[in-house]
Amino acid sequence: MKIIRAKDYNDMSRKAANIISAQVIMKPNCVLGLATGSTPIGTYAQLVEWYKKGDLDFSEVTTVNLDEYKGLTRDNEQSYYYFMKENLFSKVNINLERTFLPDGMEPDSDKACEDYNRVIAHVGGVDLQLLGLGHNGHIGFNEPGMAFEAETHCVNLTESTMKANQRFFPTMDDVPKQAYTMGIKTIMQAKRILVVVSGEDKAAIVKEAFFGPITPKVQASVLQLHNDVTIVADAAALSLI
Repeated sequence: MKIIRAKDYNDMSRKAANIISAQVIMKPNCVLGLATGSTPIGTYAQLVEWYKKGDLDFSEVTTVNLDEYKGLTRDNEQSYYYFMKENLFSKVNINLERTFLPDGMEPDSDKACEDYNRVIAHVGGVDLQLLGLGHNGHIGFNEPGMAFEAETHCVNLTESTMKANQRFFPTMDDVPKQAYTMGIKTIMQAKRILVVVSGEDKAAIVKEAFFGPITPKVQASVLQLHNDVTIVADAAALSLI
């Protein structure tokens, strides 16, 4: 496990974007595993900036996203497809037919998960998986206590996760109660993993996840077992290490 210390959020975003851009340059037809949430927004913005300068070409890149809410259409502003389109897909020359997320509108959970597992296998697996880190150590929607051997599965969102998401929806009743997510097994099969973490509020979980025991109670702790993990975190997130 390699830890790269950044000065602040902007520095973290640039350093993470450097790693992703190097992957794209070294292997133009690579498969990128992508994440949503507030932390990677700066990383995507930096990639877009470099693309506009002519430094990056996404025309052969394939992407698979970690997760998607169950029951949200792609044009819903809170869907993760919409997030990816707004922050990256619509701003670079990526082929939208090669951008994949779980089908949030598939009501049959087993079918949605099996279909997405097949997609990931069909594209040849993930070359570089981008991850954020939840306050309780979750990655994707893999919440504390879930089995490490899970592949893509449907998750009943915890009350804390739903409350955290409430700010994005008109009322609590509008917050999705389920999501489809890559499981830990799928994430761990990525050739390389890049974790981005920012803020003093993440310092305690950074210490627990990456320097504590490996346990399903802290899902990100399993990353200690992967042979190619890079953590890019700002000084605040690393303040307890």
